[in-house]
Amino acid sequence: MAKPPFLLLFLMFFSQILTCIITVGAFGKCLSDQRLTLLQFRDGLLFDSTLSNKLVHWNQSGDCCSWGGVACDVVGHVISLELDNETISVKNEDWKSLFTLRHLERLNLGDNNFDSVEIPEELSNLTRLKCLNLSNTGFTGQIPLGLSRMKSLVTLDLSNRLLDRRIQTKNSPGGLKALFNNLTELRELYLDGVNISAEGSLWCDVFSSLSKLQVLSLTSCHLSGPITSSLLDLSSLTTLTLDNNNLSTVVPEFFSSFTNLTSLSLVSCNLMGKFPEEIFQLPTLQRVLLSDNPFLRGSLPEFPNQGSFTEIILSETNFSGSLPDSIGNLQALSRIDLRTSNFSGPIPANLSNLENVVYLDLSHNKFNGSVPSFQMSKKLVHVDLSHNSFTGPVPFAQYADLRDLESINMGYNSLTGNIPLSLFTLPSLQKLKLSNNKFDGLMNEIPNASSSLLDVLDLSSNYLGGSIPKFIFELKRLSVLSLSWNTFSGTVSLEMFQGLPHLSELDLSYNNLSIDALAIQNQSGTILLDLSLNHITGQIPNWIWDVGGGYLRQLNLSFNLLAEIQKPYTIPSALLVLDLHANQLRGEIPTPPLQFIYLDYSSNNFNPSIPPNIGDYLSYAVFLSLSNNSITGAIPESICNATYIEVLDLSKNALSGKLPACILGMEFLGVLNLGENNLHGLIPNAFPDKCSLRTLDLRMNALEGKIPRSLQNCKQLQVLNVGKNKMEDTFPCMLMKATDLLVLVLRSNRFQGETVCPRYNHSWTSLQILDIAHNNFSGALSPKHFFNWRVMMTEEDNEAKYLQFGFMELSNLYYKDAVTLTIKGLELELVKILRVYKVIDFSGNKFHGQIPMTIGELKQLYILNLSHNSLTGMIPEAIGNCTQLGVLDLSMNQLTGMIPVKLAGLTFLSFLNLSYNQLSGEIPVGRQLQTFTDASFYGNRGLCGFPLSISCNKSEANGLSWINASFESERDSSRNEIEWEYVSAALGFSVGLGIISWLNFSSPRWWEKFIALVLQLLLRILHRQWTLILKLQVQILAMYHLSVETLLPLVITVMLWFLKDKHGWDFAA
Repeated sequence: MAKPPFLLLFLMFFSQILTCIITVGAFGKCLSDQRLTLLQFRDGLLFDSTLSNKLVHWNQSGDCCSWGGVACDVVGHVISLELDNETISVKNEDWKSLFTLRHLERLNLGDNNFDSVEIPEELSNLTRLKCLNLSNTGFTGQIPLGLSRMKSLVTLDLSNRLLDRRIQTKNSPGGLKALFNNLTELRELYLDGVNISAEGSLWCDVFSSLSKLQVLSLTSCHLSGPITSSLLDLSSLTTLTLDNNNLSTVVPEFFSSFTNLTSLSLVSCNLMGKFPEEIFQLPTLQRVLLSDNPFLRGSLPEFPNQGSFTEIILSETNFSGSLPDSIGNLQALSRIDLRTSNFSGPIPANLSNLENVVYLDLSHNKFNGSVPSFQMSKKLVHVDLSHNSFTGPVPFAQYADLRDLESINMGYNSLTGNIPLSLFTLPSLQKLKLSNNKFDGLMNEIPNASSSLLDVLDLSSNYLGGSIPKFIFELKRLSVLSLSWNTFSGTVSLEMFQGLPHLSELDLSYNNLSIDALAIQNQSGTILLDLSLNHITGQIPNWIWDVGGGYLRQLNLSFNLLAEIQKPYTIPSALLVLDLHANQLRGEIPTPPLQFIYLDYSSNNFNPSIPPNIGDYLSYAVFLSLSNNSITGAIPESICNATYIEVLDLSKNALSGKLPACILGMEFLGVLNLGENNLHGLIPNAFPDKCSLRTLDLRMNALEGKIPRSLQNCKQLQVLNVGKNKMEDTFPCMLMKATDLLVLVLRSNRFQGETVCPRYNHSWTSLQILDIAHNNFSGALSPKHFFNWRVMMTEEDNEAKYLQFGFMELSNLYYKDAVTLTIKGLELELVKILRVYKVIDFSGNKFHGQIPMTIGELKQLYILNLSHNSLTGMIPEAIGNCTQLGVLDLSMNQLTGMIPVKLAGLTFLSFLNLSYNQLSGEIPVGRQLQTFTDASFYGNRGLCGFPLSISCNKSEANGLSWINASFESERDSSRNEIEWEYVSAALGFSVGLGIISWLNFSSPRWWEKFIALVLQLLLRILHRQWTLILKLQVQILAMYHLSVETLLPLVITVMLWFLKDKHGWDFAA
């Protein structure tokens, strides 16, 4: 049977619900019993007479059919009550008289406060009801099953915004079916916030039985997936809303069969898989809302001409690809939100032709190219293109006609050119954010700036110069002003600020300004003041603590030249963030604000000790840094009162005494840095079961003993640095449980034993810095280790450039980890550890054996230091696969053989030390290796070639110079004698060459037998030491692809010399 056209369905729907939206126009005189019932109902209620528009006017006299919110039929029966938003609450049981009005067809009690009252069973008496609205009323408990007897219902709204006051369906499959199966006339069903708690097979089956349903809204109902095809029975469905349910399923393709669908909303449903493109091509679809589904993939298809879409919301999904050119066909489109997805490519030029677009957010994607003009989008109110890769100038001149535009955010791109002054004349503009671009030049003055509505202006992190234009200080509605990280110069004076009475956040940091301190003294409304990095000298004036009239919340004076705090002073208790770091402040540590969250006094000259009662000020502290001062004495135990602290940095002082155990037990502590002090004793074994530590830095103290075993509780540990202490322990295998470990520094202690951990099958796959230098570790290097360090193998796709710990959620504050490494023999502190920095330093230990070939898998390795060990064998040619290698130190070992030719191809190599080994042969020729001095190759008697002054003859070039070296001592001691051994050697060489030539040319079969016989003879005569020499010659054969006969004369020569030397055989006789 053919389906009715959409228009006919709409007319049928409209006629059915007409009684729900139109008050009856013909009135009969109110029946007395009806009036008495209404008055009794009112007497059972409480309401605010100052806010009520209807109930407050009900009285004993007059016709009740004319009362506000009341409608009657021609006989005088009350058929409609519209009492929404009347501040109603329950006074007594009289309110239930309402349910005796059996002629009611419409009841609306929405947006009142029945305050945890259960929906009465008596509601089911109103069997003539067609429209029931109990939304946002505060009712709780179960929906009475008697509701199923209200078979005339066309519209039912039980939705609830207050999720802590939920109503719920009967907690059984049969209860849900019994409740709705009889409501076959329903056209609109709103159960948002009702606790249904059902699987897909159940709720889909129940609601699909309501075949006339056109609107189904089930937001936050505790539904789960899958979405079954039984919903196809809802052939009239126009609106489907399933937001905020953990469906954990794919979007079914059969949704494209809902030919009347106008709105589809699946926000925050944990959807996955690919979204069917066919749904986008439904001709009736106007709204598609899929935001907050990060695992949902898809792309935008080509849209037909005259598309119906008004809203496309795909924010925080995994949609990708480019915007189709046909998006310009969506002339009805008013809202498009694609933020925080994976879209890329340029923006189609015809996007500017969308005349009805009001809201456009394309932020946090990978769009590139130029910014469109939006010249036809004259209704545009909000545009956000931030955090993309747009380049070039912005056609701001074409924005002049966008008179409704309120917000522009184009920050974090690569936009260039000048900022046109016409932007500041847009009549509706309130927020302008252009930070982190490449805008440059001077900003001129504009007239009548005081009429602007601008309240947020962020031009930070650009290349703007000259004086700050005076018109900015005439923007009298301005509340947030950020001009930091530019090159503004000149003096900021008092009169500039007198026109900014609403200024609450001021950031002039990182410029070349001279601040007239009086300029901000009278800013009564300021809550954020940032004057960092502005060359401010002298004292911190004591009146600065009164800026904002007691409402100042954040003060940043860091990176200046301030020397002291003017006394007397009182830091206001309301100050939450105080940053004075990197000045020249001296004297006692200032008393912190009583309720501070963030306090940074680092890099000053404060002394002498931490106040014993500092814990009294740490009740709300999240970040505390006193590092890099001149503080002495012990760490007071009161510091452990900081219950919520996440970052504690007391490093680079002269603190002494023992480490308080209570510090390690702080539950939320993520970063603890006590490095470079004079602490001694053991590290307490006090890490809690729910340890939150990400960074533990105790370097350069005098700590002793072992690494506490309770540290294995810190499963989120990323950085551990105990370098340069006096610790005695074995390799900390128990930390293998910290699978996210990035940095491990054990250098310059007394660790011992092997580094193999046989009990642990997995290793640190995220490890990027491993420094265990200058200990007593021993054993062979495990090939498995190098193969497990995955991060060193492949390039990371990580937005964070540095190792950092985020704290104070939503604040964008990060603590950046530091580490001290030995590079080119010098100790350098990396105050920011780059994510691309991959380091292995095993130097100064007792490792032996060969360097594993698996080291060649570490293609991202930057520093490799295996010096000062007892490693043997050849340098693996696989090291040449470490294409990012910048520092290679294998010095002071017992390595043999030739330098692999592939090392010459390491184009990033800036430091090389192969000195003092037993390497031989010619130094490979390559652009990089020839840039190093001869010091890189000292102590290898068999090496030759540039940059050494030793030139290579043929034997040396082939790595055979060790033979000449073995004769040197003999030659030096008997220069005046006839050296019969060499005569015999020459004779043997000649005889051998003759035999070889005859056998090789006359009989190949006898030649093969001869070779075998010679090799067996050598193995029997030369014993163990000459077997090694033979193996070396075989390696040389393989390396240079030489034939056996090439070396056989040499083998025979060596054999004859050995027999003469060891057994006295005199071939000269």
